[in-house]
Amino acid sequence: MEINAQSIEAIVKKVISEMKPEDSGTAAPAGDTIPVGISNRHIHLTREHLDILFGPGYELTPAKDLSQPGQYACKETCTLIGPSMRSIENVRILGPLRKASQVEISVTDSYVLKVKPPVRESGNIAGSAPITIVGPKGILTLKEGCIIANRHIHMSPADAAHFGVKDGDVIDVDAFSGTKRTRWFDVQIRVSDKFRLEMHVDTDDANAVGFKNGSTVTVVRA
Repeated sequence: MEINAQSIEAIVKKVISEMKPEDSGTAAPAGDTIPVGISNRHIHLTREHLDILFGPGYELTPAKDLSQPGQYACKETCTLIGPSMRSIENVRILGPLRKASQVEISVTDSYVLKVKPPVRESGNIAGSAPITIVGPKGILTLKEGCIIANRHIHMSPADAAHFGVKDGDVIDVDAFSGTKRTRWFDVQIRVSDKFRLEMHVDTDDANAVGFKNGSTVTVVRA
């Protein structure tokens, strides 16, 4: 067979027509995609611990609303110190105040701080790693409270009905940024009428696939 410009063009057209959607970069149906929010290291505090770090009666200063209703990033930051005595500065506090203080970091951060936080659902801090927090007015050492947040998806009851899941279920999702592709397994579902549809991953996961805020994942259907 003679190879010329016309035959090359015909071959290319045939290959393109036979490509699967994921090969050609065609987006999955909108109903099966979920937007992603990237969670950097951050701190949640109780009233008592805020008083220790910033002084009695101190009030947090909201700086930016987060994607989940009622949640916001604050202007205030603190320094984290682990057993290595190396620090990570300017760690953002998120509001509102909680019933238990919690520090969420990435695996990369744990190497710097020399802590061994478990991978946990937010709020599940029993037996988690200790961490020291330094504020402008005081120092706080948590005996437990440092975790690596598990991959999870916030969704409303209507979203849960659409995807056929319930609170506490786990699903798999495909993550594809156009340059790197992976599949995340056992992503926890969290359902509440206060939630907005969004998957949360930390900076390590996001960097691994080249994600930015607003990237999407695709639910793997059985």
